[in-house]
This record gives sequence, C-alpha cells and structure tokens, in this order.
Amino acid sequence: MRINELQHNAVELLKKLIQTPSFSGEEDQTSLIIQEWFQQNGVQFFTSNNNVWAKNKYFDAFKPTILLNSHHDTVKPNTAYTRDPFKPEISENKLFGLGSNDAGGPLVSLLSLFVYYYEHKDLKFNMIVAATAEEESSGPNGLNSLLKELPEIDFAIVGEPTLMQMAIAEKGLLVLDGYAPGKPGHAAHDNTENAIYNALEDIIWIKNYDFPKISNMLGKVKMTVTQIEAGQQHNVVPGTCHFVVDIRVNDLYQNKEIFDFVDAHTKSKMVARSFNLNSSSIDANHPIVRAGMKYGRETYGSPTLSDQSVLSCPSLKMGPGDSKRSHSADELIFLNEIEEGIDLFVKIFSEIL
Repeated sequence: MRINELQHNAVELLKKLIQTPSFSGEEDQTSLIIQEWFQQNGVQFFTSNNNVWAKNKYFDAFKPTILLNSHHDTVKPNTAYTRDPFKPEISENKLFGLGSNDAGGPLVSLLSLFVYYYEHKDLKFNMIVAATAEEESSGPNGLNSLLKELPEIDFAIVGEPTLMQMAIAEKGLLVLDGYAPGKPGHAAHDNTENAIYNALEDIIWIKNYDFPKISNMLGKVKMTVTQIEAGQQHNVVPGTCHFVVDIRVNDLYQNKEIFDFVDAHTKSKMVARSFNLNSSSIDANHPIVRAGMKYGRETYGSPTLSDQSVLSCPSLKMGPGDSKRSHSADELIFLNEIEEGIDLFVKIFSEIL
C-alpha cells in the first residue's frame, strides 16, 4: 500500500473513532471499529477485553519482537468545549474532535506503520500492534492485562502526541494518601493534637524536601500535595486530616524506594495507591533511537505518564500531535501531523527492519 493511501485511510479511521464515544472502560464500540479496520486490511487479529492486537503475517518466534502500542480510550470532554466533541470536523487543515490528538493520531499512525510492513518477508524483527483500552484511567483491563497474552517483547513504541520527537525516558507516578491523626475536641479549648496542624508539618516537609539523585534526562523527583480535607464544622477540631501527594519519579528511583523514604520521614499514615507505575526509558544508543535521529528527531524526557509505565522492556514514546493539546477543549490534530507521522515512522523503521 502506498504511503498516501495509508495517510488517507488513517484520517478516515480517526474520524470514525472520534464520532464513537470511548471513555475508559467503555471502549467496546471503538474496539469493533478497529477490528473492522483490520478485516478490511486483510490482517488476522486477536481481542482481549476491549484490546485489539495483531502480529505481522510472517511472525517468526525465533526473531526479536517490537511492540507498537497506543490507546483508543479517551477522557470525558470538559465543559469548555465549543464544538461537538464527537463530531469530526476539518477546518484549516485541522481535524477537531475528542481523542483526535490523545491518542487517535498516534494510534492510526502506528496502525498504518504496521499495515505497511504486515506482509513483508524476511524482516529482522517481528511486529505486534496493540490498540489498547483504559490508558487514561490506568485501569486493570488495558495494556497491563494484555501483556501476559503477548509473546516476549524486546522493545516498544508507545504512541502518544510528542510532535514526532522521541521521549526516551518517562517519569513514573506514585500517588500517596496521607492520614494525619489528631484528637477531636471543642475549638474553644486547648488541643495540641490538631490533625490539620499535624498534616501541615508533613506537607511542609514534602514541599521542601528534594531527593538527591537528579536524572540527566528527567530531572528531579517532584512531590506535590494536590488534595486535602478535614473537619465538618467550625467549632470542632477534627480527629483526622486526609491529604493526597502526587509524586513524579525519575529513572534513578523505584516507586517503592520513594514510598519507604517518605513514610519514614512523615508522622502521618502513608498509603500508596499502587507501586506499578514506574519510570521507563530506552538507551540513547538503541538502534531505533539512532534511526530516529538520522531523520532529525530529537530526544527528551517526558514528565507525563503513559502505558510505558506498565512495560518491563525498553520503550520509546513517540507520535504525531502535541501533548499540550491533550485533554483540552476543542481538541485537535493537524492533518499534516498525521501525514508526517506515518511517513516518518515508515522511514525510521526501514533503518532497522
């Protein structure tokens, strides 16, 4: 299939995906659309929950395997939309619609890359493409649930909007619930065990502490208190204060290591929601990175989370679109970004396949 035909078909597929609601955990209809697209392109595919995946036609179990992954779920549209989020509209070379940028453009570009090489014989690598669910919610039935069904993966491309630059490292995410204890009582009386004051001591420590290991690619570990709640009426000292800490972890620490340190230096009871969303990276000298650099692609470290966090293999985040447009009102992607993305992906992979 010619590149221009792939580009046209990718935009048409993206239009169908936009007009079909696919909130995290509710992606059954977009899963069917992707299955139909595979059928139209003569590709044998497999399904698991709302995940759809396929192997190249001449898959060889003795060869290393590349995973091409992106997600087809979306967040819910925010209240600032001025356009119908489910109506794909093209204006001034822009395709508007929910999920157009995050991650519809990257998804259809990787699907196009897969189809381009699907029937090629004697590839140096196998290729698996997976259109997965529940990325936006870090749910249990997304890529993390599919990995056990896939062959061993040697490295992965995760499709997210990066302006087709190469995110060769990505911060992990650790979310902590802090519960500061206190002694409930009347506000008119002395009380040295005010749960809010106890929480503040820990919050100030969190605000001021800097982990010593600074990554060349991802910088510092960043801790941010994002929520706090306590008390029900003005004259009662609360017996507990709950707060939430969002921690973005660089590639020099593991999430459990960060938790243990924070827990040891705070008075509040700290509870981690998950340890699974660790930082990820790929060597700057990896062949796929060198291939991208040949075509003018730059490398950087990404502060945002993706399905890279559930992979144990080297991985690279890359795709058309701009991360700054993700989750925005009147979400859009430029048509030429998709066209360039498909063209670049095909050229870059020609260097290693």
